[in-house]
Amino acid sequence: MEKISVVLCSKNEAKRVETCLQSIIKNNPDEIILVDGGSTDQTVEIAKKYVTKIVISQNSNLTRDRQIGLDSCKNNIVAMIDCDHILEKDKLDKLLKEMLINNFSIIQSQIEVLEKDFWTKAENFALKITEIPGLQKQMLGTAPALYNRDDLKKISFDSNITKTIDDTDYFYRLSKLNIRFGTACTKISCFHETGFSKYLKKFLWYGKGDAEFAYKHKNRLKNMLFHLIIRYPIIYTTKALFNLRFDSAVFFVVQGLIRLSSFTINYAKLMK
Repeated sequence: MEKISVVLCSKNEAKRVETCLQSIIKNNPDEIILVDGGSTDQTVEIAKKYVTKIVISQNSNLTRDRQIGLDSCKNNIVAMIDCDHILEKDKLDKLLKEMLINNFSIIQSQIEVLEKDFWTKAENFALKITEIPGLQKQMLGTAPALYNRDDLKKISFDSNITKTIDDTDYFYRLSKLNIRFGTACTKISCFHETGFSKYLKKFLWYGKGDAEFAYKHKNRLKNMLFHLIIRYPIIYTTKALFNLRFDSAVFFVVQGLIRLSSFTINYAKLMK
């Protein structure tokens, strides 16, 4: 098995970073690199007890920080982890085995949200509907995931316009290069903050990222609108109702409507 570097992107994650880092250490990576986007809390001080290297990202955005992390690693195999992820022992090795078996250049684990309230329970089942193991053609999440850097030399994360959400733009461009990526059977736990206000903020953020992507790739505008108007509030909602998960149905409808509203506002701003 190849040695694994871990990149952890953070910004004001003092409440979650230590639990995340402790779980990463259980997986015995060769190095851990923290890319911090200018935290004003104790994130960096806490991380110093665990990480191999700390990079402070100036004028930070998540898209840029992902690439900084990849460029800072000494190993070819890189695990991209976020501060809300909690890894059980041997999860990285299991991901690597699946990556090699499937000949993927990038493999994302499935996410299992820790169920704490209505919204986290609804999201957890929603992920079971949307996350399908195997080869993916156009879309994947950037974390938690393993990257084979040798296979990705021709492409990098690009924060020009798409500063908000890194995955949509990155994997769309990867798909044009016929680079294989997919979803694993392996699952990694995720601790999302509870409460509607947190999810509202998240959905608004996603909608802004959707607008950035559609503005950069105008040929994908119709596909993005289909995603927001049809896939979330109708197709996914129907699947949730078929499984008698009314909470996940609400989750899909609310997410679709809020993202669409945010998309419309932010796309209009970009078009000015």
